[in-house]
Amino acid sequence: MDEQRRPDAPEGGAIEASGAELAPDLVAASPGPPAGATRLTARPTLDRDEREIKDNVLRMGSLVEDQILAAIDALVSHDDEKALAVIVGDGRINEAQRHVSTLITRTIATQQPVARDLRFLLALDHVTYELERIGDHAASVAKQARKLAPEPPLAQFVHLPRMGELGAQLVHGILRALVDIDEQVAREVARGDDEIDHLYHRTFDEVLDLMRADPANVERGARILLAAHYLERIGDRVTNIAEDVVYLASGEVEDLNP
Repeated sequence: MDEQRRPDAPEGGAIEASGAELAPDLVAASPGPPAGATRLTARPTLDRDEREIKDNVLRMGSLVEDQILAAIDALVSHDDEKALAVIVGDGRINEAQRHVSTLITRTIATQQPVARDLRFLLALDHVTYELERIGDHAASVAKQARKLAPEPPLAQFVHLPRMGELGAQLVHGILRALVDIDEQVAREVARGDDEIDHLYHRTFDEVLDLMRADPANVERGARILLAAHYLERIGDRVTNIAEDVVYLASGEVEDLNP
């Protein structure tokens, strides 16, 4: 994708995350809007609304990270109830996205932000969309885990546990990048998607070999391939968020996963 310079995009900033629901290392000490934001008469109110939105985005991200780990735990432990809890828990993520979207819409309507503030809010709205889709992928992995729970593991689920662990790490990493609007960290997180892609292709090849060797492996193998696909998509979604962070930090629209 060609790079496009946006002179009025924010050059930095920090997201303040408060509350016990957030991981300690996601709590930022520097409050306030994106650096260089246009000063308006209603600035204090806009600042407060932006902080509330930021906090909710980070809480949503923490829920998503937990869902990925819980789905993998349900898979490895053959626990149908844990898998069901992940599926039901996806509703919390959906509700979190609706709540943030409502806050953003209200802020735009009542505060009429312009330039950097408006772009910042719209970027956060896109981040919540990607987080919601990651939550859907985690729930889809849990659905496959329920089907696989009564069966003996096929090759210890190949590389799915490691893929899930990496996916959760990438989500955590991109939240840290979002906290500080850190372009370098965002790029590093996006590069981590390459390892997930590599494990996905290895899983695909190895499972196909197992299915060819024994027809009894076909059903379990097909479900493992489905779960691997959903985990691979998590890496792609995280890369999309990384592109949002790069844009907020540098003003450049860039494809980090060409």
